[in-house]
Amino acid sequence: MPASGGYSPGMLVRPRSAALAALALIVLAVALVIVVTGSSGSGTSHTGTAGASAGPESGFDGAPFPKGVTAPGFTLEDQHGQTVSLSAYRGRVVLLSFLYSTCGDTCVVIGQQIRGALNEIQEAHERLPAVLIVSADPTADTRANVKRFLAEVSLTGRVQYLTGTPAQLRSAWHAYGVKPASVGAHEFDEYAPVLLLDPSGEKRVLFEIEELTPEGLSHDVAKLEAGR
Repeated sequence: MPASGGYSPGMLVRPRSAALAALALIVLAVALVIVVTGSSGSGTSHTGTAGASAGPESGFDGAPFPKGVTAPGFTLEDQHGQTVSLSAYRGRVVLLSFLYSTCGDTCVVIGQQIRGALNEIQEAHERLPAVLIVSADPTADTRANVKRFLAEVSLTGRVQYLTGTPAQLRSAWHAYGVKPASVGAHEFDEYAPVLLLDPSGEKRVLFEIEELTPEGLSHDVAKLEAGR
C-alpha cells in the first residue's frame, strides 16, 4: 500500500480511460456532422434549376420547387401560326419543355417520355396537362422539321411547339435558365429540363433527363391536378 499522500500508477487508469472515451465521442460527433453536411450539399442542380431539390417528403417523383416560385410569362407562336401566351393556361397544369427538332436522341427520348406520360394519364381518365415545347433552336425548327419531329415521337396534335423571334426566345431561355442549341449539343444534352407548372402558374416540379419517366411525369401531374 502506498504511503499517505503518495500515488500508484493504478490510480490514474480510470480518469485516463474516461478522458479517452470522451475524446472518442467528440471525434465521432464531428465525423457525423461532416457526413450530414456533405450529404445535404450534394446533388445540386444546374443553374437554371436553382431552388429545385429532390426529397421523398415532397411526395413528388421529380425535384420540387418551393411554393411561391412564379413561372415567368411569355408569348410565342405555335406550329400552326397561332399566338400562345403562358398566362392563358392558368387553371391547368402545364408541362413545359425546351427542345429542338434536330437535336437527335436527347430530344427524341424526352418527346417519347412525354408521350408515354400523356398515354398513362389518358388511360387513367384524368385531365391532360397543357404541353408546351419551346424551341431551343429557331433556325432548325422550321415547320417541316417540327412536323417531322412531332410525328416521330407520336406527339402530333397533342402539344404546342412554340417559336418566335430571336429576342422573344432569348427572353424565354433566360427566364428559365435554359441553354439553347447554340451552346453546343453536348451542353444542351446535359441540361434539357421538363417542368411542371401548377394551375396557379407556379413552378412546382423539375425533371432532368436522368430522372424523366412516363410514370414519374404522370404521377406528378395527377398530384398537381389534385391540388396537393
